[in-house]
Amino acid sequence: MALSVLTVKTNSRNEMIDITYEVENYLKENNFKNGVLTIFVPHTTAAVTINENADPSVKRDILSYLSKLIPRNAGFTHMEGNSDSHIKSSLVSPSLTVIVENGRIVLGTWQSIFFCEFDGPRTRKVYLKFIKE
Repeated sequence: MALSVLTVKTNSRNEMIDITYEVENYLKENNFKNGVLTIFVPHTTAAVTINENADPSVKRDILSYLSKLIPRNAGFTHMEGNSDSHIKSSLVSPSLTVIVENGRIVLGTWQSIFFCEFDGPRTRKVYLKFIKE
């Protein structure tokens, strides 16, 4: 199957955007039923994760705690001044693999797929690759 690209526009330096709908729409548009889907972010200061979607304070807590663990102005030597963003991206992960069953992503009741921005605002890409069962 061909590689597909989602475009994500972010509005803040640190942000988590629910992309579950867009990912499921990709499956629906291509009539993909059963297999695995790889979701990959080709950026060194962004990531993807699965977490709770019901309470927005979870996203705030994750971003807040990451910023406390890895402060922006911690004396890093990287000339661009965004080493904290690189470290956050490495910790969260640039990719996910999810199970697809009957055209739907297999997620828990409260789970969603989030694009994580750590050096925004920017326009980003998310690559999607489906592999049939």
